[in-house]
Amino acid sequence: MKKVISYGDPAHYVTHLHVTRECVDNPYAQEIIERANLPVTILEDGTLPDIPGSYPENLTQGKHHLLLCKHRGVFFKPCPGTREYTCCGYQVLNIGMNCPMDCVYCILQAYLNNPWLSFCVNVEDMLAELDNALLNQPEQFYRIGTGEFTDSLAIDSLTGLSSRLIRYMNDKSNAVLELKTKCNIIKQLKDVPHNGRTVVAWSLNSPIIMAKEELRTATLDERLEAASQVAEWGYHLAFHFDPIIKHDNWQQGYRETIRRLFEAVPADKIAWISMGALRYLPSLKNIATERFPTSTFFYEEFINGLDNKYRYFRPERVSMYQFILGELRKYAADRTCIYFCMESSEIWQEVFGYTPEEHGGLPKMLDRSVS
Repeated sequence: MKKVISYGDPAHYVTHLHVTRECVDNPYAQEIIERANLPVTILEDGTLPDIPGSYPENLTQGKHHLLLCKHRGVFFKPCPGTREYTCCGYQVLNIGMNCPMDCVYCILQAYLNNPWLSFCVNVEDMLAELDNALLNQPEQFYRIGTGEFTDSLAIDSLTGLSSRLIRYMNDKSNAVLELKTKCNIIKQLKDVPHNGRTVVAWSLNSPIIMAKEELRTATLDERLEAASQVAEWGYHLAFHFDPIIKHDNWQQGYRETIRRLFEAVPADKIAWISMGALRYLPSLKNIATERFPTSTFFYEEFINGLDNKYRYFRPERVSMYQFILGELRKYAADRTCIYFCMESSEIWQEVFGYTPEEHGGLPKMLDRSVS
């Protein structure tokens, strides 16, 4: 049996820091620089990190570089779902861009223009935006995630952001924070007062997909051990089977992961579990297959969906969903919300036997799992 490699802290892949001139004296930037103890380049106005080559060929090299900068846009906004598929009403907190890990299927490869990692150090502006929403609209319930454009914990040993956000969320009765990751860097979460307002989530997949297509990520055993530990610290948990990828013996692979998940983690600690079949922008295929020529799953048959992303044909998606849902239902607690990420009402009806609208809508279904 092939040995599963452990890569440790993905932040160790970062070997150089870049800081914009306007952020040099920022206390948070200085804190990160001191903690990282890495070479630092100060960037004058209008300059960017100099990574040899052109994008996306230099993306692997670019992941060694972390840019500390000021975010000038909106930190906090709704997840960019599409009206053609059922959306969960997620709110995205944009803490930075890119990730030191390297998943073959990562859609960021098609979104990014630059190869380096970036992290926003004007955290006071970020928290002010959260205050404006959460405190001024107490009647609305917010599910907030930092893992839309980066991994929530991949460089947390450098930034220390998670503990700041958890403390901020501690007394927010109308919101929960989801920290979504593929790593096992969790020691900084211990002893942080969270009051049940933070959900720690892991993306999971078939073991062979995790080993071959999710580079520099934690192993399945490492992710589940970390999940078990944060459950002991009182956090809610969540898991995301996304993207579900068709491969040889896929049923056996997903069955094994689900069995091991519920052997490691108390079922009643899991707030939600999502399922989403592989989908990707047309431009991603060329980028990913050039960067990872040994990966073959992009050469299956796909159809262009309503959101202009390629997806498996409907009968294949339904077959995979029905199988995985059946395995999850063997173990999952009644309170756990199992749901689709971006699927149609027709698929919901065919797989679950109901649509979210029959239960008050998907956002309400998820809200109830942590209320």
